[in-house]
Amino acid sequence: MPLPIGPVLGILSDNLKYRGSVLPLSKSRATGWSKGLNIPSGGETVLYTGQMYQLIPSIDAMASQMALFENSVITKLFGLGRFVNKFINLAFFMSLTASKAMQRENDQVLRNIAGMLRKADVEFGYLYDQDIYSGALIYDEGMDESFASHARRVSEMFRRNGVRRVITVDPHTTNILRDVYPKFIKDFDIEVKSYLEVLAEKNLSVVREQNKGLVIHDSCVYARYEGIIEQPRRLLTSAGVTVKEPELHGRSTYCCGGPIESLFPGKAHEISKNRVDQLREEGENIVTMCPICQVNLRKAAEGSCRINDISEVLADAYLSWDSSADASG
Repeated sequence: MPLPIGPVLGILSDNLKYRGSVLPLSKSRATGWSKGLNIPSGGETVLYTGQMYQLIPSIDAMASQMALFENSVITKLFGLGRFVNKFINLAFFMSLTASKAMQRENDQVLRNIAGMLRKADVEFGYLYDQDIYSGALIYDEGMDESFASHARRVSEMFRRNGVRRVITVDPHTTNILRDVYPKFIKDFDIEVKSYLEVLAEKNLSVVREQNKGLVIHDSCVYARYEGIIEQPRRLLTSAGVTVKEPELHGRSTYCCGGPIESLFPGKAHEISKNRVDQLREEGENIVTMCPICQVNLRKAAEGSCRINDISEVLADAYLSWDSSADASG
């Protein structure tokens, strides 16, 4: 028996409406990555995480649970689960099973990005507790009414804090703010750029030459919707990386299997496995630039190849400070 789409989407939508995120995180979990970095609070230009990297461990835990329930009689109880979730945050139990190692790694991605922006002399702030989820998953699943309400909430948060420019950290948040919000919110005029676009415009000096070949996996959203194709390649090449292209790359890139893993985990895994096979034809060291891509491809690869976020490679090349400490250097 397949997963009941209505109750699953209803739980995510209810969480967004009542708790501000599809899978609500504690404040410490959402902002803990910034501890010790001394990033100024607010400002006209902010680094906006949209909580995507922070959410991925919980989303992965949820997808794993959904995979266990798929084709099970337990799916008949999901309607009751949605009712209970209105009073008890069931997402809390997902966070208990979320990978702590993945949480630390994804926090490090954000620290790497902040450090490279500082290295490039980009002035930016962070909204800390007000850095709320963008609503990307709800939009992707077609729940326009819930998304529109949340988009207005995020837009008002930006306006209230005097934000004029936003630097994003992942493809989904970039696309949602840059292309989707203006369709739902009149006069939404905030400038939105991915950190990859910002860094590619800078002349960063290499600290450690990366003399290795890496297979690049393009995010569907970055490549097809945002045209962010050349920038990550320029940053990698400038760092000394030999970029290896799979047969399907750029605008013709192949899906990682997300974001359907919450509804159709079996099909998502099948798609991810196909992509891993394609990437491995070019090599076993692979870089991604999206947290959804990374987690789906890693699960499908089952340790058969190394799949890392592009920020790890770029930070090793361009930063002289210990990224586990302070990003002020």
